[in-house]
Amino acid sequence: MSTDPENTLLLKLDTGQVTIALKPELAPTHVERVKELVREGFYDGLVFHRVIDGFMAQTGCPHGTGTGGSGHNLKAEFNEAPFHRGTVGAARAQHPDSADSQFFICFDDADWLKGQYTVWGEVLEGMEAVDALTKAPPGDPAGRVPDPDKIISARILSDTQK
Repeated sequence: MSTDPENTLLLKLDTGQVTIALKPELAPTHVERVKELVREGFYDGLVFHRVIDGFMAQTGCPHGTGTGGSGHNLKAEFNEAPFHRGTVGAARAQHPDSADSQFFICFDDADWLKGQYTVWGEVLEGMEAVDALTKAPPGDPAGRVPDPDKIISARILSDTQK
């Protein structure tokens, strides 16, 4: 696996390690913001509050409920990248320019999201750790996880090589 260390995100989860290629060529503002938050330690300890089997796992809310963020909304950077297994996208509220710190990782194809959400990364290794995340109970359309798994640590690869 050949990666750009400055654009490689390492997530250590309760369930294992995930390596994500950041895509500044698709979403430069989102990638820069993710790197800032990672370097501040923002994601360390945050839970996957919304996990819908066959769809996606979402994290990045400091409250663990999906209701919060870092306080810095980003302008949408919708692009032509497909949403498929391993795609990482920016979660948002109703307004297209409301993405902040929350993001999701797709378990499967979700092409209906194209043009509505910003793709900013792709899982290179560790999808088995994403697959192992605790899922919401069947019948909860919001995908709320009662006892969610967490991000133990988030690091940019280049920072670990210093």
